[in-house]
Amino acid sequence: MTESKKDAGELEPEARRLRRELFDDDMLDKLMAATGQRGVSLTGEGGFLPEMIKAVLERGMSAELTDHLGYEHGDPAGRGSGNSRNGTTPKSVSTEVGQIGLDQPRDRSSTFASALVPKGARRLGGLEDMIISLYAGGMTIRDIQHHLAATLGTELSHETISNVTEAVVEEVKTWQSRPLEAFYPVIYLDALVVKVRDGAHVTNRAAHIAVGVDMDGIKHVLGIWVQAAEGAKFWAGVCAQLANRGLKDVLIVCCDGLTGFPEAIEATWPAAMVQTCVVHLIRASMRFVSYSDRKAVAAMLRPIYTAPDQDAALVALAAFADSVLGKKYPAAVATWQNAWDRFTPFLAFGPAVRKVIYTTNSIESLNYQLRKIIKNRGHFPSDEAVIKLLWLAIRNIEDKRARERAKQAGRQGTDRKSVPRLVEGATVHGWKAALGELALIYPDRINPHL
Repeated sequence: MTESKKDAGELEPEARRLRRELFDDDMLDKLMAATGQRGVSLTGEGGFLPEMIKAVLERGMSAELTDHLGYEHGDPAGRGSGNSRNGTTPKSVSTEVGQIGLDQPRDRSSTFASALVPKGARRLGGLEDMIISLYAGGMTIRDIQHHLAATLGTELSHETISNVTEAVVEEVKTWQSRPLEAFYPVIYLDALVVKVRDGAHVTNRAAHIAVGVDMDGIKHVLGIWVQAAEGAKFWAGVCAQLANRGLKDVLIVCCDGLTGFPEAIEATWPAAMVQTCVVHLIRASMRFVSYSDRKAVAAMLRPIYTAPDQDAALVALAAFADSVLGKKYPAAVATWQNAWDRFTPFLAFGPAVRKVIYTTNSIESLNYQLRKIIKNRGHFPSDEAVIKLLWLAIRNIEDKRARERAKQAGRQGTDRKSVPRLVEGATVHGWKAALGELALIYPDRINPHL
């Protein structure tokens, strides 16, 4: 055997190796040919795979019962043991390959409980994980119903699928209230618009996602909040929740202009600085500029946010305001003037820190993925449903990327592709240099955590 084949054999999962030993490729080819000739499908009602799984599960449960009783079927050793086999009970379970009718064995004393097919179980073989994955991918409950019926031949009620997705609610609540680290140097905050039913009406609401950067430069999703109340009251509640979960200090909070948010941050963490996202500011000012003038206006804005200090930035803004384009688009100038107090803290930092807080792109890339998931859903029945789906979607995206990284790990050279984390667990580029700058500016707040 060559080294490459030997390595491939070592990497092969044990289950696949066992399959090859018991069912070689010739046998599988005969099986496929036979099912085609006899008009038997592989999955769904009357399919071959459900019959195979039925046979395996029933033999497995029979072996479990033998182990439970302590003697084989028909063995004289069972006489007078106090317990014995007592026939079977019909049971129907849903699986990834279709509905399966089982004859579940039982004992006279009713003490036998199968681990393969637990009592009360109506779904087996990862079907619940499949439902949750489909839901996290943006499919509605009705879509999931049709998908399972069409692909697997499995008929599940709306209530059943809803109950499966609702089973993660407690997990979401635990995640949303988990303890946080006492100190995050940087927190990013961004929002995406969702439609939520409010009584007889459907309203637009903002779902805010916060991502904190720890001392190692690793990003963590701190929480998801749907804004239903007035700005100041809502943000006071969010900050209070973060503080109650253990967050005692933060250096910089980078966000878009949010009514009531800076005041809530400063009331909770007085030493924290709220920084307006520069990219959001540029986009906001560009809303008023015609497409033909955008490149020219962008060139005039660049000296403002790349200025070495506040005075130079003010000169650049005045030059833009007095220019032909500035007079043509006074609303673009006003956008910068109105946000000036929240923009200028950015200018006090060096290049490394500026690069980190220049944009909330860390969350924007996540929100781009989330928008693709929620765009076809119409509206949500409640704020809780929004949080549940977004949490599931984030987990689903990161899980898919983790599986892809594991797959790429077995490849070499040009065949291997980089699959980074999207947000959770990802590292901020250039963090070491930024941390060094922050340690010089905030030694009393940084050093205790180094």
